[in-house]
Amino acid sequence: MAVPLSPKELLRKRTAIFKHQSQKDRALFPGPDMREFWQRAEDRNRGTAKLYDDLGLAEYEAIEGFVRWNGVVEGI
Repeated sequence: MAVPLSPKELLRKRTAIFKHQSQKDRALFPGPDMREFWQRAEDRNRGTAKLYDDLGLAEYEAIEGFVRWNGVVEGI
């Protein structure tokens, strides 16, 4: 499932991340990527939107992707 995000919605998502203590600074498992969680999330969502645009689909600021695992929907 893919949910398009406008620039305003992307900013709202960033604000929500800042308010969520466990995601405020570094990602829990950053690996070699030392950026803050919100930066990684925005880049991932913008990258997903670019993939859709490159395929000739509608152009959006960002797209949040979700996957269903055993009946539970989780963000990717």
